Amino acid sequence: MFRQAEAICRKLRCLSSPGPRHAWRLKSTSARERALQYQPGQSIHGFTVKEVVSVPDLFLTAVKLTHDQTGAQYLHAARDDSNNLFSVQLRTTPRDSTGVPHILEHTVLCGSERFPCRDPFFKMLNRSLSTFMNAFTASDYTMYPFSTQNSKDFQNLLSVYLDAVFFPCLREQDFRQEGWRLENEDPQDPSSPLVFKGVVFNEMKGAFSDSERVYGQQLQNKLFPDHTYSVVSGGEPLDIPDLTWEELRRFHATHYHPSNARFFTYGDLPLEQHLQHIQQEALSRFDRTEPDTHVPPQPTWTSPREDHVTCGPDPLAPDPSKQNTVCMSYLLGDITDTFEAFTLNLLSSLLMSGPSSPFYRALLEPKIGSDFSSVVGYDGSTRQASFSIGLQGTAEEDIERVKRIITQTIQEVIATGFEEERVEALLHKIEIQMKHQSTSFGLALASYIASCWNHDGDPVELLKIGELVSRFRRCLKENPRFLQDKVQHYLQDNPHRLTLSMSPDEAYLEKQALAEREKLQRKTQALTERDRQEIYDKGLELLAAQSKPQDASCLPALQVSDIQRISPTTPVDMGTAGGVAVQYCEQPTNGMLYFRAMCSLNTLPEDLKVYVPLFCSVLTQLGCGSLDYRQQAQQMELKTGGMSVSPLVIPDSAHLDMYEQGVLLFSSCLERNVPDMFGLWSDIFNSPRFDEEERLRVLVMMSAQELANGISYAGHTYAMARAGRSLTPAAALQETFGGMEQVKFMKRVAEMSDLSPVLRALPRIKKHILNPNNMRCAVNATPHKMSAAAGQLESFMKDVAGNRRSHQTTRPTIVEVQTTRPPYGGGCLTGSGCVFAVLQEVGFQPCQMKTFYTMGFPVNFVSESVRTVPFRHADYASLCILARMMTAKYLHGEIREKGGAYGGGARMGGGLFSFYSYRDPHSVQTLSAFRRGADWARSGSFSQQDIDEAKLSVFSAVDAPVAPSDKGMGRFLNGVTDEARQAHRERLFAVSEKDLVDVASRYLGIGQQTSAAAILGPENETIKKDPSWIVK
Repeated sequence: MFRQAEAICRKLRCLSSPGPRHAWRLKSTSARERALQYQPGQSIHGFTVKEVVSVPDLFLTAVKLTHDQTGAQYLHAARDDSNNLFSVQLRTTPRDSTGVPHILEHTVLCGSERFPCRDPFFKMLNRSLSTFMNAFTASDYTMYPFSTQNSKDFQNLLSVYLDAVFFPCLREQDFRQEGWRLENEDPQDPSSPLVFKGVVFNEMKGAFSDSERVYGQQLQNKLFPDHTYSVVSGGEPLDIPDLTWEELRRFHATHYHPSNARFFTYGDLPLEQHLQHIQQEALSRFDRTEPDTHVPPQPTWTSPREDHVTCGPDPLAPDPSKQNTVCMSYLLGDITDTFEAFTLNLLSSLLMSGPSSPFYRALLEPKIGSDFSSVVGYDGSTRQASFSIGLQGTAEEDIERVKRIITQTIQEVIATGFEEERVEALLHKIEIQMKHQSTSFGLALASYIASCWNHDGDPVELLKIGELVSRFRRCLKENPRFLQDKVQHYLQDNPHRLTLSMSPDEAYLEKQALAEREKLQRKTQALTERDRQEIYDKGLELLAAQSKPQDASCLPALQVSDIQRISPTTPVDMGTAGGVAVQYCEQPTNGMLYFRAMCSLNTLPEDLKVYVPLFCSVLTQLGCGSLDYRQQAQQMELKTGGMSVSPLVIPDSAHLDMYEQGVLLFSSCLERNVPDMFGLWSDIFNSPRFDEEERLRVLVMMSAQELANGISYAGHTYAMARAGRSLTPAAALQETFGGMEQVKFMKRVAEMSDLSPVLRALPRIKKHILNPNNMRCAVNATPHKMSAAAGQLESFMKDVAGNRRSHQTTRPTIVEVQTTRPPYGGGCLTGSGCVFAVLQEVGFQPCQMKTFYTMGFPVNFVSESVRTVPFRHADYASLCILARMMTAKYLHGEIREKGGAYGGGARMGGGLFSFYSYRDPHSVQTLSAFRRGADWARSGSFSQQDIDEAKLSVFSAVDAPVAPSDKGMGRFLNGVTDEARQAHRERLFAVSEKDLVDVASRYLGIGQQTSAAAILGPENETIKKDPSWIVK
C-alpha cells in the first residue's frame, strides 16, 4: 500500500487496557518494570543496549539498542499492553518515478526463501489472529508492521516478515503480476491487443485520478526539487513501465539490508525473545555495509517560486465554476530537531485549526473557497518539514486575492500573536491525547516516530511529550513573542516558498489516456513476432500460476483450537437519569469519561431525513447559548476531548425489515471537566444557534467538498451502499445518510443561493431528535468517578427536560415496535430488559436494481449485494465464514491477481452478503467473477484447512481488542448481549463444509435471493447499451 506519510502527533492515543495474559508471560512484574532492569552496555543476543528511559507520560519504558554486526538500530517500547507490535522500516530513497520502492514492497510479500509459496502475506491473513498486518511505502521509507494479541502468532508472523523483507524470492513472475507487464488484453487470445497490466500500475492510475492526490504529490515534488522528494516513490503510472526486474532486484540489494534498517517492537512480550528470534533468523547472516540512502538537506532558494498544474474536472464539485486550488508552501527546519518540530506542529494548529484561527477566519469565512487546500498545515514526513496554507474550490479570478490574504494574515499574526486561551486549549488537547487509551497504540507509535528516526533523529526524545510541553511553556514565559518570532522566521522572511495553483482541464483524462496509448505504442512498435509470442507465452504462464492450487503448508499457522472458546464478558449496570435509561460501564479509562446518547429518529417527518447528516455535522459548530461558534469551539477544545453527532442506522439483529434509526451523540473529557462538558450539551439542546446563515454556508461548502473528495478513496463503500439500497429498509436509509444520494444532495445544497430552507429545517429536526423522551445514554468511566458522573448526568437531564415532546411516527407503512432486548445484567427499566424502539417497514419489497455512476476516474469500484439473513439467524455465522473464505481462496486470485484490481472480496453484515472490488480496471467482467465465486462455493471446491483459515480470519476481527472507552457499546447500540455474542461465537466454531455449501446454494445461487449491483467508474459503452442498467 502506498501512502504519503503525514505529521501524526495528533495520532497519539494512549494506554490500551491490559488484555488477557497468556500463560507463559512473566507475571511477577510489569513489562515496564522488567525493561528498566536493562543497563546501557549490556549485550543481549548480538545487540548492545544503548539507552534505557522511563517514559511515564506514555506508561512505557523505552530501550534503545544497536546490532553489533550490522549496525541495525532497534527500539523496544515495553508497555503493559497485550496487543504486541513489530515493525521493520528501511530507508528507501528512489531517484526516479518508476515506483521501485512501492513495487518492491508488493513483490517481497509474494514468497521468500523459507516460505516460497506464492503470496504468503495474504495467506497469513487467514492463518493468524493478527490485529493488524500491512506494509507502507512513504516518500523515503518502507515499513512492514504487524500486531497480535497471541504470543505464538507473534512468533509465526515475525518469521514470515523477517524472511519476506530480507530473503524474498523476487521472482520475475511476481514482479510482472504486482508491478507491470505487457500482456494481451485476453491472455488466452494472442490476437487481442497488447495492454499494460499490473496491480501497482492500476493502483497508481486510481490514486492519481484523485485531484487531491495529484496536487499533494506535485507540491512535494516542486518544493523539494533536488533529491528523492522530487520523484513519485509510489510510481507515476506512465513511468512504471520503465522499471525492469533487474533494477528491482538491485534496489532490494542496496536498500533492504539490516545496516539500513530500524526495528521496533512494542507491548508486554519479553524483549530478549524478540532479539534472539531476529538475530537467529535474519541478522546473523549479514555483515555491516554503508548504504548510500542518506537524504541531503534541500538547498534553500534565494527567492520564492510559483508553478501551475492541471487536474481532471470534478462533476460533484460544490460549485462547478470554482474548481481551482492555490496554496503557499514553506520549507521549514530539520525534523530531527525534536523541540523545534514540536513547536512548529503546535504553531500550525494555532494558525489554521478551528474557527478562531487566523487562517480560518481570513480564508474560509469570506467564502472564496470551499475548504482549505488538500495539503494544509505542518507536514513532518520529509527530512525538512513544510507548512502549507491555501484554498480549494476557488474561482480563477480569486487566486491573486487568496495569495494577498495569506500574506496579510501572516503579517497580522506577527503583530498581534495568539490568545492565551487558544494556546491552553491546544495543550489541553495534548493532555487528552495522552490520557485516551487506544487499542492500536503500538501502531500509532511506530508511525509517529518513523520519519524522524528514518533520518537518524532520536525516537526516544519524541516520546517525552510532557518534557516538550514544559519546555514550550517555559519558552512562552521567557519570550512572549516566541511564537510570533517563529512565524516571522519561517513564513514572513522565508525565501523558500512555493505558490502552486491547480486548475481543471476538461481534456485531462483524455490526455492521460492518449499519453498511455503513446507509451504503449512506443513499447510495442519495436516488438518482433518472437517478442510478441514470448509475451503471449508469459501471459499464459502467469495465468496458469495464478490458477494453480497453492501449497501453503510451508507457512506457520495457528489452529482453531488456539482460539479462546469463551469470549470475555463486560459487566454493565442500568439506571435512569431524569427518566432516561442509562448504561453505566466501569472501566480503567485513565481519568477520562466517555458519554454517548442515542436519540431516535422515529418521529422525524420523511422530508427531513435527507437533512439529518447535515444537521449532525453542524449542530456542534454553529454556537449555542451565550457562545458564538468561535467561543463554542474554544470551550470544546478547553473542556472536552471532542463533541460529535452522527447519524446511525442499526439493522435489527433478528428481523431483516426492522431497524433502529437515530443520531449518536458522543463526547469525552477529563474527569475534572465533566460539569463543563454537560453544560455545553445543555446549551446545544436548549439554545442552538440556527440563525447563523453565513456560518452555515461555510460549513455546507466544506462538507460538500469533503464528500466529493472522498469518493475516489472509498468508492467501493459507495458502490456497496448503492447496491444494498433496494434490498433492505435499513440499507436504503444508510444510502440516504452516507451514499451517493447524500453526496448529490449536499452538492445541491451547496449550490443554493438562499439557505433559508435549510435554516428552517434545522430547528424542526432538533425538536424531534434532541428529545429526552426518545433517548438512552451510556457512560464509561472509572469506578470511583461513576457516582459523580451519574449525578452530573441527572443534572443535565433536568436542564434539558424542557425539550420533552410527544410525537407520532409519520408514515402509515412504518410500525414502531417496542422490542425488549435480553436483559442487561444489573436490572433495567422493565426489570427484564431494555426497550428499543425499532421500526418495521410493513410491505417492504426488495427488488433487483443495477446502477452505474459515471465518474471522472479511470478505474472502477464494483459491488453486488445479496439479501440474506440478520445476525441472530442460524445461517449468519456460516455466511460470515463463507465471505472470508471466498475472499481468500477465490476472489483475491480472480480480482486482484488475474484482474489487476488493487483489491476485492466479499463481506457479510447488516443482512447483506456483499461482493466488492477496489480500483478495478474491469467492470461487468468483475460481476462475472463474483458469479463464478458463488459457483465455486456451491461446488464445495475447498478443504477443511480452507474453512479453518477462514475461521481464524473471522475470529481475528471478532476478538479485536476493544478500548475501555468502547466497552459495552455492542450491547448499548445493538442490544447484542454477552450471551448473544457467545451464541454467535459458538455458531462460528460449529460451521462445517456442509453448512457452507448449503448457504452458498440457498443464498448465492442465481434466482435464489434478491440481489442488486452498482458500479462507479469511467464512461462505459457496454453498460450504456444494456437497458437493465440505470446510468446516472
